[in-house]
Amino acid sequence: MRNLSLNIVKLLTKKKLTVSFAESCTGGLLASSITSISGSSKVFNVGLVTYSNNAKVKLLKVSKKTITKYGAVSYETCLSMVKNLSKLSKSNISISITGVAGPNGGTKEKPVGLVYIGLKKGSKIIIKKNMFKSKKRISIQKTTVQQALKMILSIL
Repeated sequence: MRNLSLNIVKLLTKKKLTVSFAESCTGGLLASSITSISGSSKVFNVGLVTYSNNAKVKLLKVSKKTITKYGAVSYETCLSMVKNLSKLSKSNISISITGVAGPNGGTKEKPVGLVYIGLKKGSKIIIKKNMFKSKKRISIQKTTVQQALKMILSIL
């Protein structure tokens, strides 16, 4: 994970781009993976841990209707999170994460390991639905961060 983060910071610096994150189930782990790299202050703009539905509504302006209709862990919420983070942060690249890290809290429709990762760069938006097999919380969180880092790298 460190090598991915290091490569991303180098590429962002070289291309003079900035990045921001809105994380839920990863609790700031993605931001930590970038800020642990020396020089990241040139490229890292905003990191929000919007863990509760209230934080998603208040800070990221996700509509209450979206959360009520689709749930906090949904394509629609992830999309709203990444779009609104982009407006708020003015970063070149925005990432949103929402999911069920477990080991509790999963349902038949939204099992432990279901994670949505959103990426916005310019007008391009990608929302990726992931179903991680592990039932261990930290494993799901770390795998999510790795996937998010790979998504960033793929558009650099």
